[in-house]
Amino acid sequence: MSSQAITRQASTTQAVNRQATTNAAAPEPELLRLLDELSTEEKVSLVVGASMWATTAVPRLGLEPVVMSDGPVGVRGPGGGTSAMFPAPSALAATWDLDLARRSGVLFAAEAKRHGVDVVLAPQVNLQRTPVGGRHFECYSEDPHLTAEIAVALVGAAQERGVGMCVKHYVANDSETERTRYLARLDERTLREAYLAPFERLVRDVGPWSVMGAYNGADTGGVSARLLEHRPLVVDLLKEEWGYDGLFVSDWVATQSVAPAVRGGLDLQMPGPDGAWGDGLLDAVRSGEVAESELDDKVLRLLRLARRTGRLTLSDDGAGDRVGVAAAGVHAAIDLAAASTAEPPAEQLLRELAARSVVVLKDDAGLVPFGHDPARPLRVALLGPAAVEPFFQGGGSSFVHPDRLTYPADELRAALPQGSEVTLLAGARALHNPPELDVDRCTDPATGEPGLHVELLATDGSTLEEYTAHEWSGWLHDVRPDADAVRLRALVRLDEAGEHELGVGTVGVHRVTIDGNQVAEGDTRVDEGIVLSSGHNHPIAQLVPASGAAVLDATLQVVHAVGYGHFVRAALVHRLPGPSAADELAGAVAAAAAADVAVVIVGTTAEVESEGYDRPDLNLPGNQDELVRRVVAANPRTVVVINAGAPVLLPWLPDVPTVLWGWLPGQEAGTALADVLTGVTEPSGRLPWTLPARFEDVPVPHARPVDGVVDYAEGTDIGYRAWERRLAAAAEGGGADDAPAPAAPFGHGLGWTTWDYEDAVLARGEAHGSPATLTVYVTVRNTGRRAGREVVQVYIEAPDGGPSRPVRWLGGFAVADVPAMASATVRVPVPARALQVWDPQTKDWVTPPGVYRLRTGRSVADLRLTNELTT
Repeated sequence: MSSQAITRQASTTQAVNRQATTNAAAPEPELLRLLDELSTEEKVSLVVGASMWATTAVPRLGLEPVVMSDGPVGVRGPGGGTSAMFPAPSALAATWDLDLARRSGVLFAAEAKRHGVDVVLAPQVNLQRTPVGGRHFECYSEDPHLTAEIAVALVGAAQERGVGMCVKHYVANDSETERTRYLARLDERTLREAYLAPFERLVRDVGPWSVMGAYNGADTGGVSARLLEHRPLVVDLLKEEWGYDGLFVSDWVATQSVAPAVRGGLDLQMPGPDGAWGDGLLDAVRSGEVAESELDDKVLRLLRLARRTGRLTLSDDGAGDRVGVAAAGVHAAIDLAAASTAEPPAEQLLRELAARSVVVLKDDAGLVPFGHDPARPLRVALLGPAAVEPFFQGGGSSFVHPDRLTYPADELRAALPQGSEVTLLAGARALHNPPELDVDRCTDPATGEPGLHVELLATDGSTLEEYTAHEWSGWLHDVRPDADAVRLRALVRLDEAGEHELGVGTVGVHRVTIDGNQVAEGDTRVDEGIVLSSGHNHPIAQLVPASGAAVLDATLQVVHAVGYGHFVRAALVHRLPGPSAADELAGAVAAAAAADVAVVIVGTTAEVESEGYDRPDLNLPGNQDELVRRVVAANPRTVVVINAGAPVLLPWLPDVPTVLWGWLPGQEAGTALADVLTGVTEPSGRLPWTLPARFEDVPVPHARPVDGVVDYAEGTDIGYRAWERRLAAAAEGGGADDAPAPAAPFGHGLGWTTWDYEDAVLARGEAHGSPATLTVYVTVRNTGRRAGREVVQVYIEAPDGGPSRPVRWLGGFAVADVPAMASATVRVPVPARALQVWDPQTKDWVTPPGVYRLRTGRSVADLRLTNELTT
């Protein structure tokens, strides 16, 4: 890129960076004083977790533990109990509503305080590079700008109330396959313009109090290293160039070295007290391999976090108040008393959020909301596995036990006119594992008591301990560390006539017999890696038929997981005799035919959509597709609701009149869906990612490492940008009709009214030596009979020539609530960075000159107005 081909803002950018670095490098005098009072041993202890969720305390200095907790769908809290369960993060992004994001941040802060948590390990701002990613549902979007906007609003609101957020996972952590080992290979422009963009916005705009380093490594800019040892990305870029003054913490059990991680920029190893730093850092300091001075900045950052969260009391401030105070010159101090204003109940916000996030993919028959006489009862067939048992939240570390759960059938019955009928049937099977075995059916064969016989075995097979368990949750936690295996035995009563199914889902070395016949075995010993891969969460059981009574005998490995304790996983499962899958399907079809309207809820399950593993495909599990086809054939007045966090294939989409994307909705699954179907709340969501029609069309169909490397060969053409590239290439070649098109494009959503786009005016703000700010004023008209919410989207197209860039990309968006048959002018800000590219030669952001087109519309595929801008 030549100097003649670009417009530079180098002097301004470098000046901003210098100022940020100066601020971050100027620690508060009182923290320096505390640093001088710490011994070498205390410094080491402060940069290693004291436990799974807390840092080390130094009481004599007024330093208490800083308590952390997952996560993205609610604050679990280290003490257990129940929590407010949010919709999946993708659902929040689907609202495109920054006010809802801010209110969600307020609720996160309230939940953290309720559970005694100082730092919430969220949000996850990695991009949805591939739809099969196991943690796709935990991310906001496939677009960096939408991701950044939502995250900035949420993090800022939470931290204004004295609760720290830990932004994760830094960086290019976009696959669950071999996630602790792979190397992400990507060029500087791709890294800067896409994957680092949300992190940079957060650091510059709200200053997150902590950032979590990823498990994986990165090969970029000529340096290849694990993220926790990647000095150019962590020290040079995050801390110095961006001026980040917060704490850089490891993902759990991710630290694999001592000196390389120290010099790579890691500030805190979690958990502790064991692990690489817990076992070796003090020795490395004493031997001179690591200088004590190398710990000083890390300790200062930990003290700064403690002070911000109110966990550090400074004795010389005259008041002794535990008030979080931000670093001087970087972030404003926080008044916790002023921030603790009353907020609406959690369920009220979560209900609104879940309903607003629903995306109307299509509504050809005008079925949403139900168009019926309010005085006339309605017969509804509510069908599908997720209608009976919704998939409330994805699997993995973000799991919370909810304060409450609401179910679609209960809430629809309450919302519909008196006399209405709601028939609830599953009609299909989505889960492989049947329900948990009722321990009341079991008798201890050794004692004759009700329950399971539990025997802890040593490595030589001798018995260490045995007892009768009267309850079984599927887990045995806190097993004594000298136990090698656990043997479970029970006589299971199967009194009901017909064929039962029994099985045990487990991990590690195991042997399972039923009635003396071996039904499952494994000889692979597992450790903490099984936790990191989430393989222990939903182990699939080998099912066998049984009747009358059965003798269950299972010898299972005790998993000794560094950082996660000692446990046994044993999902004891049992399917009662009953109708066959074919009979269940036929019953659902008959109910649909007899109803005024059929509502079919289908989706993914925790067996397929979870942290720790990627999906092999995008199919709905089980026979759910057949259920949809059969129901819509029986009743053309059918609404299908997708209960999934990440894209799934909908092969029947052209044949179903009304389809809603309902996400993983959290605790208010039932209330929110009832509000949408009965017209209480408009489903105003827009897709934050692209919905493919065929798996073979997905631009990045997997992220499996090849020889340990995940190659980001698509560059900045992530998500919808890749679809647009292919469509443009096909159109240029005269074959646009042959190019693969998605089932629904990025930004798509119909709501329940219609819109005209009447005008767009582009305004350019004052530059003052920096790139000028842009604002598009868009006038939209609600042409329907109901008040509605529109999400106005502005996309940018680059000038001809210059560096390679996406065909178009999101530059800005705004939400507008407009009465029926009325118009409104919406202000859509477009940041100057939206026009810029990273120049690897000059190591700076530049704006290529030429004529840019700013195109405004309802989605990336529905662009209605165009403005031009010459730079």
